[in-house]
Amino acid sequence: MSTDRMPPLADQDLTEDQRDAAEEFESARGTKVFGPFVPLLRSPELLRNASAMGLHLRYRSALPHKLSEMVILLISRAWTQQVEWRIHHPAALKAGLSPAIADAIAEGRRPDAMDAEEAVVWEFCRELRDNRAVSDATYAKALALFGEQGVIDLCGLNGYYTLIAMTMNVARTPTDDGSAPLKPLR
Repeated sequence: MSTDRMPPLADQDLTEDQRDAAEEFESARGTKVFGPFVPLLRSPELLRNASAMGLHLRYRSALPHKLSEMVILLISRAWTQQVEWRIHHPAALKAGLSPAIADAIAEGRRPDAMDAEEAVVWEFCRELRDNRAVSDATYAKALALFGEQGVIDLCGLNGYYTLIAMTMNVARTPTDDGSAPLKPLR
């Protein structure tokens, strides 16, 4: 991978606003700024808002945790985002996503065996990514399974993790061990 364009900033190089944002991040999350938040620290208010949105979508969404993690893997794959995949692949498996589903996503193909909820999430994300919209049939299925809040949280997960993926791809944020777990699809 190419050189990290936005590596961690040294404490002495932080502006007051960046320092405050980093302290707020650590207070809210119990850890120092890491991964996708390293480049976002260049825009302290965006970091604050992204962190708050990420905490909601990851831990307080209307979707079961397994499905939220599945969405994150789908977005990571769509953007070939190595850091997000490295963070969320183990989290998805721990949350109960089948390794076969995760493997199919990594290979860029539709998983063979999904339950009804997983199949709706996969189709919803595929349509939203490829068509920039969701069909009436897919919307109705998502609404029946997850309610309006769940549909909105599905949209939020797609949008938020796309922002995170784009940010790290632009910054060329490396994985913590320099690995690239996702192979290019093309």
